[in-house]
Amino acid sequence: MELTITPEEKIRKKNYRHFTISPKSNTIIAEKKRADFFYIGRKTSSIDSLIRSYETGYAAENTENAKFILNRLVSQENSVPAVFIIDSSINNKEISDIFQFVNTLTDISAVPFIIDAANASAAEIESISKLEFVDEILFLNDYKSEQLSGKINFLKKIKQRAQLLRVKNTIETSGRRQPDSGNILKRAFDIILSSILLLAASPIFVLIALAIKIESRGPVFYISKRAGKGYKIFDFFKFRTMYTGADLLRKDFMHMNQYNADPSGKSVFFKINNDPRITKVGLFLRKTSLDELPQFLNVLLGDMSLVGNRPLPLYEAAALTTDEWAKRFMAPAGITGLWQIKKRGQDEMSTEERLTLDIDYAERNNFMYDLWIMANTPSALIQKTNA
Repeated sequence: MELTITPEEKIRKKNYRHFTISPKSNTIIAEKKRADFFYIGRKTSSIDSLIRSYETGYAAENTENAKFILNRLVSQENSVPAVFIIDSSINNKEISDIFQFVNTLTDISAVPFIIDAANASAAEIESISKLEFVDEILFLNDYKSEQLSGKINFLKKIKQRAQLLRVKNTIETSGRRQPDSGNILKRAFDIILSSILLLAASPIFVLIALAIKIESRGPVFYISKRAGKGYKIFDFFKFRTMYTGADLLRKDFMHMNQYNADPSGKSVFFKINNDPRITKVGLFLRKTSLDELPQFLNVLLGDMSLVGNRPLPLYEAAALTTDEWAKRFMAPAGITGLWQIKKRGQDEMSTEERLTLDIDYAERNNFMYDLWIMANTPSALIQKTNA
């Protein structure tokens, strides 16, 4: 496949480029109706990464050139890029300016805005992260084609969900809609029970916090971003059971992943039996499931329910955006669920088995089914493994 550049590259003194990929050499391809990516910056290596993932796209060296291209795309061709990738060398004011400019032309509420921070300093990354409309900050050259496509598809799902919720809320507030009694009952049950359990467990919280601090340095709580119902991202709370920095060592222990034996050859999930990163206190907390206690705060806040599918780390959720598996995100995120009571602690569980159980719950979930799962949860609390 040969990269070709259309004659339009000559317009405006080569201030922008339109890239396509040709299956035949020496062939000029006409512009497509839709630009798959829109890159703003000067790094050719970043453009190379993008053209490995997309058949066509646009690149502008600066925001002024970008405005010219975008204005033509929207006004003349009624086309919007599928994703914006902006190099961190573009300052925050210009990044905000281009976002506002495109937003005045058309609705881009479902289009991901990504910053390529390959050469950015820690201070610059922190500054960029304060831009509320930026969906992701990443190092573009570290991504393979499939990984980048998966990441962008994941971000699209999240933004499309937010867009649908806004429409749904508008319809609900303008019309008369009967409330879902099952959901109201489930939420009321979540609030009452989680409040009682948090109050009752407060002395245990103190003892666990002391034990964690005495054994190892670091925070008492482990807080990470997780994806729940409808790919909603929230801060997930647990007691810290590993040494500080354990997440950074995940690649070093990938060969120990119990899901590597998955017949499909694709290990979406990551879990290790006898994980060497776990502290002694952490091992006890995991065996007794006491590390899960802070999640009652997530339930109280409405991020989770007492019963549902486990909220997933973002790297796992990003791999489950296909129609085949996305259905598991239709159910609430929960502390306990169908997977926990049927398969917890079993080494032979495959990725497909776990996802099938999640989808089964998503299709069948109701308040009475939740009560049945909760009644069967105590026997699953004491695990056979420390995964």
